[in-house]
Order: sequence, then C-alpha cells, then structure tokens
Amino acid sequence: MDLATMRGPYDVTREWDVTMRTRDGKTLFADIYRPIGATAAPTLVRRTPYGKHLNDLAEEFNEAHYYASHGYLTVVQNTRGRFGSEGAWYPFAYEARDGYDTIEWAAGLPGSNGRVGTFGQSYGAIIQYLAATQRPPHLITAVPVSAYLASYENYWYNHGALELSWTLSYFMNMAEDVLAKLGDHERLAALEKLKADPTQRFSPLTDDALRHLPLRDWIERFGAGAPFLADILHHQTDGQYWWAVDLRRQLHNIDVPMLHVGSWYDIANLDTPQYFTGLLDHAMSERARDEQALFMGPWAHLLPYNQPTSRGSGDIDFGPEADFPILEVQRQWFDHFVRDGREGLPRPRVTLFMTGLGQWRDETAWPPPNSRPTAYHLRAAGPANSSSGAGRLSGERPGTENPDVYVYDPEDPVPTAGGRYVGGGVADQRANQSRSDVLVYTGDTLTEALEVAGPVTLRLFAATDCPDTDFVAFLSDVHPDGFVQNLAEGLVRMRYRDAYDEPSAVEPGTVHELTIELGNVTHAFLPGHRVRLHVTSSDFPRWDRNPNTCEPLDSALAMRKATQTVYHEQSRPSALMLPVLTR
Repeated sequence: MDLATMRGPYDVTREWDVTMRTRDGKTLFADIYRPIGATAAPTLVRRTPYGKHLNDLAEEFNEAHYYASHGYLTVVQNTRGRFGSEGAWYPFAYEARDGYDTIEWAAGLPGSNGRVGTFGQSYGAIIQYLAATQRPPHLITAVPVSAYLASYENYWYNHGALELSWTLSYFMNMAEDVLAKLGDHERLAALEKLKADPTQRFSPLTDDALRHLPLRDWIERFGAGAPFLADILHHQTDGQYWWAVDLRRQLHNIDVPMLHVGSWYDIANLDTPQYFTGLLDHAMSERARDEQALFMGPWAHLLPYNQPTSRGSGDIDFGPEADFPILEVQRQWFDHFVRDGREGLPRPRVTLFMTGLGQWRDETAWPPPNSRPTAYHLRAAGPANSSSGAGRLSGERPGTENPDVYVYDPEDPVPTAGGRYVGGGVADQRANQSRSDVLVYTGDTLTEALEVAGPVTLRLFAATDCPDTDFVAFLSDVHPDGFVQNLAEGLVRMRYRDAYDEPSAVEPGTVHELTIELGNVTHAFLPGHRVRLHVTSSDFPRWDRNPNTCEPLDSALAMRKATQTVYHEQSRPSALMLPVLTR
C-alpha cells in the first residue's frame, strides 16, 4: 500500500529549520508540517538523530505529511548534536530533558491546541519513553514503535554478549555526519573501505573487519565520530552507567496512555511486551495503568515501519493480513486521546499476529490467559550432532541417557542466519543445522496445529572445559518441504550465568543449570510441521565470538577451543519450555 493513498483531507505546508532553545541554551532544529486551514490543531512530535530530511523523511509524502494531512500540527526535530542541532550527541544522555523541552515548546507553537502526542521508531521510540518519565504537562499520549527497554541486557549487549555487527554498523553510520563536520576525510575514507555494501544504510561490515581483534581498536578507528564506544566497551557489566537509561527503573514515573508497537522478528521483541506489562503494573496513576495497549506484528526491524508490508523480513511472506496499515492504527489512537480528549482504550488491549496461520488475534493480556508453559524435553538415543543425529524433543522426561558433546571453535563460528537484528528476520536454518558443532533436537510430525504465545525459555544442564563460553539456542519450525524457519533465539554467556553485574569464571567440568531466554513468539506449528531446537555456542557476526578465556571483551586476543557437554537425563532434564495455548 502506498503511503500517499492514505492522504487525509488537508493540504500541507512545511516550514524548514524552525529553531527552539533547550534549557541549557542549545539550539535544536525542526521542520513543522502544518495542515492548511486547520486552527487550534492537535500536535504530534517526532524526534530523530537520523536527519529530519533524510531516509523516510526524504519522501515527497512522508509520515509527517500523513499526520498533517489528517489535521495534526506535526513537528520533526533533529536531536541534540545531529544534523545541525547544537550540542554533542551521546546516546540517550540528553533525550529525557530535551524531549520534555521540545514537547512543551511544541504545545506553545502558533496553531497548536496545546495537546501533544509523540511518535517514532527505534531510537525515536526509546526517547519517547525517556521524555514521558519527565511528565511534561502537555504530553497526552505516546506511540513508541520498536523500543529497547533494558540498556545493558538487550541493547549494545545481549545477555552479556556484544551485539557486534549491529553496534559497529550503527556507530559507523552515526560517525559519518560527525566526521564530515570535522573535515576528517581521511578517517571517513578508511571507514568506508570496511563496509560490505557502501550503498546500504547501516551497511554490515566486511568479514575481515568483523573478525578484527582486539575490539578496543574500534575506538581509534571511529575516533571523534563515536567517542562513546570507549564507554560502552569499558562498561562490560551491568551497573550505574547503564541504570541511568534503564527504563525498567523509571516506568513508575510515566503517567500517560501508550500504544506499544513491536513485532516478532524485531530487535525489541523482548522489550515491547515488557513495556506494556511494566506500565500496566507500575504507571503512576490508575488511569495510565488502564490505558496501555500492545500491538505485535510479524515483521523484522523494518526501516521504516510506516509502510505496510507482508515481506521485508527475510525469506518469508507473512500473508495478506500482514500487509497492514499500521499508521492508521496509530492515527486512530491519536484521534482518540489527542484530538478528541477521550478516555478508555479505543482498541483491543492486546493485538497479536499469529505467524504460521497468518492471522491477527485480539487478546485481553500478555501472555494470553490460556498460555501454559509446557516442557519439551531434550532426548537422544545417540549423538545429537547436526540434523542427521538422534536428537529429539519429547513430552516425556528422560531416564538414563548419555550427554551430547560438541567442540566450539571461535575461529570457525556458526554464521548468523536470520534472527532479531537489523537486516535480520527469517532465514533457512538447514545449513547451520548440518554442522557437527550444532546439537539438533526435533519433535514428532504434528497431526494437528500447535499454537504457542508467550515467552520461550530453555532450561539447559551444561558444562564446558573452559573458564567461560557461550550457549546459544534457536527455536525453529520444520516445514514439510524441508525449509526450517527460525522463530526465536537467545544465549547465555557463562560468566554472567548468575548476575550481569558480578561476572565469575566457570569451574571447568562443573555442570550448571542455565536458563536461556529466547524471547517472545506467537506462532502456529501446522499439521505436518515439526518443532525443532538447536543448541550451539556462537552466532557470528551478530554476537561477538566468545574466546573461551574469560578475558575482558575489549582486549581479548587469544582464542581456544571449548568442549561443550549438554545433559538430558533423569537428574538433569534439559527442556524447552513452550507457551502452549489451550483453547
């Protein structure tokens, strides 16, 4: 669907480079989209570090035009330190107070009725939550799309592992504007050579660049373009550096209705439902707690989200129902709260896309009330190495069984194939599941649909012969034609098995009971399909390779192989926990 076909009744005029001053005297630049003929218009604000005139905003009819054409005075602002706005950009550091100042400024613009809503995706979603914690008086509601929640556990780091490929690609992109302003063309040219596809926004880097060690060399490579990388690599454990923007610690300060938008193959898969449930429990007022809604589509981290599509998420078409006008849903939310000033929810509390069936479902809660954690035990009558092995999933607990063993070599990591990262989504898992360093456990062929909705976890009893290592798990759906569709993935870095703020080395050979969080799913395994789990120790270059030495992540150079042992016996019953729907 073309965005322009959803144009509203108002013609739109755009005012360029309108300035406002923050409380500390920095000038921020914004474009204002005005609905011609509208008076006392409800107002919407989008703040972005990616350029108010670039990417999706460069389109002749963009998201801001869309809202303005429906009668909203719409403000799009470059955040501090980006594309002409004054000050220095440091991820999230100034966004709460700058967001407050911008919302209050926008409420006082000529033509505004003083009622403000906010919108935006990814970074532009996180900063909506940060601004809302400051409770600007004129903020009525917010619609954040695809926002991280916990800044250590699932942002630059993921349960202790560095989101290597995305972090480097992101900072490469963000450094370019800074280095260009500084005139550091030599550094820009050197960085350009490290891109796999220089024409692509957030291009992945070359394999040689991603394998480079030590990781701290990237601090010098980016130079003044991304000085904060030094802080991120220095703070390898959870702590006060991360807590300042860990929104789990601030949800009790939010007091407005919110529509939380996310999707199953998105980088914020874990986070979007947590925002929803967290504010249901902890928002400041009863009204705010009652006026939270969750909307989860099937997609990956689409750039942008405002164009409905059934594709764009890897090797899959989610079906015609996924071709969904998500901007219409957001505008209806704004109409209800910002334009009309009404109370109560204008839509179902929870809306979920059921992959596999390709259908939308309305629910009353997340997880759905009829979701039950159900154990699928890891079993094997022989070695479970690769999809040709003897690994299986069973509802029956194991008796006496031999453990499964594989060798993880960080010089030969399992390559990333799909998942929840920018540029990810669905990818066939067959190649990875054919490797001997991947344990594969497959359920029986289904005779009726198995529907799941909720968080997926793996209880894994495992040991290693090294002081540190990773265990990585993937849930997938084996189709009758052999295609293996990834659904969810997660990892545990062993040094953080007990706490993210107090890492500790592993005693080689000691068996540990681990919990691996694979994130959220809403999926139907159809008749003729099979449930599959695979366990390995790498997903590179998405996550940095664990060198198995327990050295600091930023300075590690030496790598060693690790012999990994996975147990599934009566006293150590490793099990995949699926949130099965009982209907």
